[in-house]
Amino acid sequence: MINQGNISIHAQNIMPIIKRWLYSDKDIFIRELVSNGCDAITKQKMLTPDADCDWRVNVTVDEQAGELRFSDNGIGMTAEEVEKYINQVAFSGAEEFLKNYEGDDKGGIIGHFGLGFYSAFMVADKVTIETLSGKDGAQAVRWESEDGMAFSMSEGSRTMRGTDIILHVAEEEKEFLQTFRVREVLKRYCGFMNTPVYLDTVKEDVPVTAAEGEEVKPEEPKAPERINATEALWLKSPKDCTEDEYKSFYKDVFHTFEDPLFYVHLNVDYPFNLKGILYFPKLTNDFGTREGEIKMFSGQVFVADNIKEVIPEFLMLLKGVIDCPDLPLNVSRSFLQNDGYVKKLSAYITRKVADKLCGLFNTAREDYQKYWDDIHPFVKYGCMRDQKFYDQVKSTLLYKTTKGEYFTVEEYFAKHEGKLGKKIVYTNDPTRQSASVAMYDAEGVDVVVMDALIDLNFLSFMEYQGGVEGLQFARVDADSDTFTRDQTEDEKKANEEKEADLLNVFKAATGKEELTVKLAALKDESMPALLTQDEQGRRFGEMSRIYGQDFQMPEMHTLVLNASNAVVKSLMSAEGEKRDLMAAQLYDLARMSTRPLEKDEVTAFLTRSHKLLEMLANA
Repeated sequence: MINQGNISIHAQNIMPIIKRWLYSDKDIFIRELVSNGCDAITKQKMLTPDADCDWRVNVTVDEQAGELRFSDNGIGMTAEEVEKYINQVAFSGAEEFLKNYEGDDKGGIIGHFGLGFYSAFMVADKVTIETLSGKDGAQAVRWESEDGMAFSMSEGSRTMRGTDIILHVAEEEKEFLQTFRVREVLKRYCGFMNTPVYLDTVKEDVPVTAAEGEEVKPEEPKAPERINATEALWLKSPKDCTEDEYKSFYKDVFHTFEDPLFYVHLNVDYPFNLKGILYFPKLTNDFGTREGEIKMFSGQVFVADNIKEVIPEFLMLLKGVIDCPDLPLNVSRSFLQNDGYVKKLSAYITRKVADKLCGLFNTAREDYQKYWDDIHPFVKYGCMRDQKFYDQVKSTLLYKTTKGEYFTVEEYFAKHEGKLGKKIVYTNDPTRQSASVAMYDAEGVDVVVMDALIDLNFLSFMEYQGGVEGLQFARVDADSDTFTRDQTEDEKKANEEKEADLLNVFKAATGKEELTVKLAALKDESMPALLTQDEQGRRFGEMSRIYGQDFQMPEMHTLVLNASNAVVKSLMSAEGEKRDLMAAQLYDLARMSTRPLEKDEVTAFLTRSHKLLEMLANA
């Protein structure tokens, strides 16, 4: 007997919504149908926990027949259950559904109000169900529909408990009859499901003509491919996981040959159920252009990568898996609804990452220092993005010196007590600024390296929001205080009287109207001059260039001349061309201690050097 009817008086309104709103995510139907099969098996296991059964969900691609089949040996359905779970679509709230989802927002709807099965109609022009319940005396049922609205039900042909869902794939969706495409979707969504999932392909029979007298052996069919062969390591207790397992899992999931630096195993049952592993990969200075890969699961079913509502933005630089079965997801399992719950999850994840960093710093300082070069951009970014994270890890922030030593702020202050006050001297280019670094080395001052893209922002963050009173960062060319000695009042007065004339000389010789000239007493009398640049003005200019702003601050340089140096004394008494050549040469020599000259500057410097040598030779 065939039973025919319409699924719901509202179905004609709902099916177009399903197809339109999930068009860009139509491969999600594979996840939904496999999940349904796994759920059916889980239910049967609860009824027969001691059953010795080869539990499995099979996905079969039959390109020749134009079909995609999903088979399970789970609980199955009776005719009454098909009527209840398929024909009624669990749709007591149909009116509310339409009211909530009739706008332009393209949030997914699959999985809501029992619509998981109906996602099949996004790619199929006909769907057939063959099912047999495990209940005593149950009859097999066949259900069929071409549009998800009208259906027919009749006696089925299935002889073993379970369910087959057969999709006759629409012409425009033939990509889902390609084995590689189905495999890719299964691997992404179903790779860690707790029920074995297999992929099989029906091969087209191709006639083989044999030579006379030659025996033709038919090709042996390939065994179905196990999709979820990798164990969900995050479900194990951390104490039961080995270092090799963590590394192997990382390489398998993220398709890399590199080991992670270290990892954080999340394992909590209260106040929420959250499992996961976060890995710290090696980061580079251009980390701002890349994003990590944190896979979100709900009960071992993949949901999406990098869900920003759950995972703090700065943690997106990491790689890992997070599984939260209680995650309040909407119908596509991809967009979150309960902000309060999500904030607790996010705060917990952040705290556990901070705990890991603090634990390494306190118990394995040498290892932590080895990791620092790779992880410091991530840690600094996290500090600027999340105040609570900064408060937790601020004591673990390290500053690496040009000598390869690592200091915290407090350790740096303690080592240089009485020399720098609350100032930390840094270089953002140790090679180009090597001359200036060497001068600080000679004074017994350590220079820290701040050459990552994020450091320009991080310096300002630490000064204004870091909570260290009086903290200042000064680049190696920011001032000359470390290299000058105190002057008598008479020396100061005499030097001030000469500075105005010298300023005019250097402006004329260099063409730099923004230049400031200062006469001072440098500790090293053999050094004629230093060139310093205002720290804040330089930072503002660099920030403007980074963000592509048209407005540029003029570069404010101060040329510090050593009043005790013989060359400077000679310059002050020189006249005409010689004075101009000496002034320009002194400026370039001072500039070269902070950065190399550019192309045109090098040419001018060489030409000028030749003239000065000629003057010296003819003197």
